[in-house]
Amino acid sequence: MAPPSSVSDRIGPGANAGAGESSLRFRRAPAADADAGESSGGWRENGVAGETHPATTIPQQEQREMLCYRASAPAHRRVKESPLSSDAIFRQSHAGLLNLCIVVLIAVNSRLIIENLMKYGLLIRAGFWFSARSVGDWPLLMCCLTLPIFPLAALVAEKLIQRKLIGEHVVILLYIIITTSVILYPVVVILKCDSAVLSGFVLMFLASIMWLKLVSYAHTNYDIRVLSRSIEKGATHVNSIDPENIKDPTFNSLVYFMLAPTLCYQPSYPRTTFIRKGWVIRQIVKCLVFTGLMGFIVEQYINPIVKNSKHPLKGNFLNAIERVLKLSIPTLYVWLCMFYCFFHLWLNILAELLRFGDREFYKDWWNAKTVEEPVHKWIIRHIYFPCIRNGLSKGVAILISFLVSAVFHEICIAVPCHIFKFWAFFGIMFQIPLIFLTRYLQDKFKNIMVGNMIFWFFFSILGQPMCVLLYYHDVMNRQAQANR
Repeated sequence: MAPPSSVSDRIGPGANAGAGESSLRFRRAPAADADAGESSGGWRENGVAGETHPATTIPQQEQREMLCYRASAPAHRRVKESPLSSDAIFRQSHAGLLNLCIVVLIAVNSRLIIENLMKYGLLIRAGFWFSARSVGDWPLLMCCLTLPIFPLAALVAEKLIQRKLIGEHVVILLYIIITTSVILYPVVVILKCDSAVLSGFVLMFLASIMWLKLVSYAHTNYDIRVLSRSIEKGATHVNSIDPENIKDPTFNSLVYFMLAPTLCYQPSYPRTTFIRKGWVIRQIVKCLVFTGLMGFIVEQYINPIVKNSKHPLKGNFLNAIERVLKLSIPTLYVWLCMFYCFFHLWLNILAELLRFGDREFYKDWWNAKTVEEPVHKWIIRHIYFPCIRNGLSKGVAILISFLVSAVFHEICIAVPCHIFKFWAFFGIMFQIPLIFLTRYLQDKFKNIMVGNMIFWFFFSILGQPMCVLLYYHDVMNRQAQANR
């Protein structure tokens, strides 16, 4: 076998001239070139005549590194931004920083847990889970059991108009009476019985859900009737409409809608083929664990903080800010646990048991760039776009949407607490100027994180803790005046 040729021979006749022209041109290392050249032949002499062994190849990555890190190779070749600069930060992976945040959260919260246990001891009481007063609220239980009367009344109204026994204006009047009654009925019962806050909240929550469902039921069936009449007149092509979505309402469709994890009615829904029993059991266990975690945080952290605080609007301003900031972390944890338990675990459990196919119960609201993004599809479907179609501006449509949301937030909180201070109402309506603020900052700074940070600040750091303090102190003041 011939001895290996020189590096200059392998590179070519113009290599030496090129090397003299510029020190920035890449040149192979002799050792690397020799090995590479020998390995290309496949065999190498081992110093013994006639004996050959497979050549030891150098990986291509290592060859490239040897080329790039020669002293004469340029270390700076193009314009680059620092990884944390504003132009490059969103193109980088931040998994390491996320891990750091998780480690810091674990360390900080571990210290808070130890500090809280050393100061207060274990504060979990059975009364949080089983209240004798809540169990004894029989009028509220009877009110809850009689709520299905209103959906049945809505079905009767639909049957009457199907048979043309009543007109369109009459059925609209009946729906106004039904939907108004489904809210006023539990409000009167709660206020008359002076019920416990927890049981009153559950009843108002169920009544509000039923109101939203009945409005969707009435609106959708009205639209189906309008669509059917246009089909009969030939104004709308049948081929462009799914016949499953323009069926007349039935008792089975109403019952399924009232149980289904959705607020938007339609005659038929996408269904899954079977129920995953093992999956349901796992979700139920998760739901119980996170519910217990919520109870622990409320009893161990939130209660001591609010009990040791003053009314945020009547005390020292700095003390109020300190209490709000101290309360922000546990209330955020409780809210996130509640969101995960209800919107993810419970709604998925219910959907699995009913074989309900569409499981998009929420979107990535945590990435919201403006305050208006986390809006429920019920509001979009039955309030916002109907307002737009009737000639209202987008601003007025947004105002009406938030107004409806604010009213129901206030009813669900104020009625069980027997206090009408409109804290929840103003908290929701305050989001309207924040919408324009986040839009303005979004356009000004061209940065999606600005709006998202404002959303999180007002949502978790300022809004929820302030409402907790306001309602707690108002409830305590009311109970103190009642005991006198």
